[in-house]
Amino acid sequence: MKVLGYAATNPSTPLAPFTFERREPRSDDVVIDILYCGVCHSDLHQARNDWGFSTYPIVPGHEIVGRVRSVGSGVTRFKQGDLAAIGCMVDSCRVCQPCQQGLEQYCEEGNVQTYNGQDRHDHSTTYGGYSQTTVASQDFVLHVPENMDLKGAAPLLCAGITTWSPLRHWKVDANSKVAVVGLGGLGHMAIKLASALGAEVTLFTRSPGKEADARRLGAHHVVVSTDPAQMAKVQNQFDLIIDTVPYVHEVNPYLPTLTLDGTLVFVGLLGDMPESSTLPLLLGRRSIAGSCIGGIAETQEMLDFCGKHGITADIEMIDIHNINDAFERMLKSDVKYRFVIDMATLTA
Repeated sequence: MKVLGYAATNPSTPLAPFTFERREPRSDDVVIDILYCGVCHSDLHQARNDWGFSTYPIVPGHEIVGRVRSVGSGVTRFKQGDLAAIGCMVDSCRVCQPCQQGLEQYCEEGNVQTYNGQDRHDHSTTYGGYSQTTVASQDFVLHVPENMDLKGAAPLLCAGITTWSPLRHWKVDANSKVAVVGLGGLGHMAIKLASALGAEVTLFTRSPGKEADARRLGAHHVVVSTDPAQMAKVQNQFDLIIDTVPYVHEVNPYLPTLTLDGTLVFVGLLGDMPESSTLPLLLGRRSIAGSCIGGIAETQEMLDFCGKHGITADIEMIDIHNINDAFERMLKSDVKYRFVIDMATLTA
């Protein structure tokens, strides 16, 4: 199946138009014409091989929303014309303990990534959503509520589920106090979702100027993390801290703000963990943890919840030919809060 997309052909050149062959659909596959694709920071990292495992050419994009063009003979969950979405993975072994628990993101054999992965059956390369059309097994395709703004729905497939999964795992509800570190693509979704779950939400930020936006998104309090007096006032407060910062940073100031048995969970940092003191952990039976995206059932739960509560990401729409400029702006945090590509702008 010949498809037009945008690809990086090596770590140092800009993304450019690229025609490639997608694998032929199998009996359990759904073929989706892509309407919108979110731009994730990991797209930039993979395009530039910042993590050291990119395979070129690489077509990024794992926040995909579109309409079903066709379905295989064995497909029962989708029909032509349905709204559909694909997130960060398109397959897994399906038999290991995490997969059996609906936690395919932790597949012991490794899940198959939506791009820069390898199909488990024919070993072809997977290509992402910066393209016209995609194909995946119905078991890894998601239903999009009809009432959702499709443009704002696209980032839910990564930024949304990445913050929803720890909120659900640590059982956040109306009795919870949650803090969010960082107000970006992940942070703004963490605030929206935690607030919609009924939690009392606080933003930790180094920038006092973000208070108005944080409150608009649903935060009840804003604490400037560089202000010792403000930090002292929130000691022993939070059941869960969701740390969305994607680079190495100081975490010791946040640990004493956790309650007894409270947890700080990393969702944005991929790499070496910042140095931290065990003292506040030992004195409060506190924990540091990590969380990676979410399973398929969990992602569908998140989409349904967002549809019910009218939640989508705050986005800036771009044309596909502006993707390289968007990458540069993303490095400067010059977006509120997620770029989304209008794939109708991708033409031969």
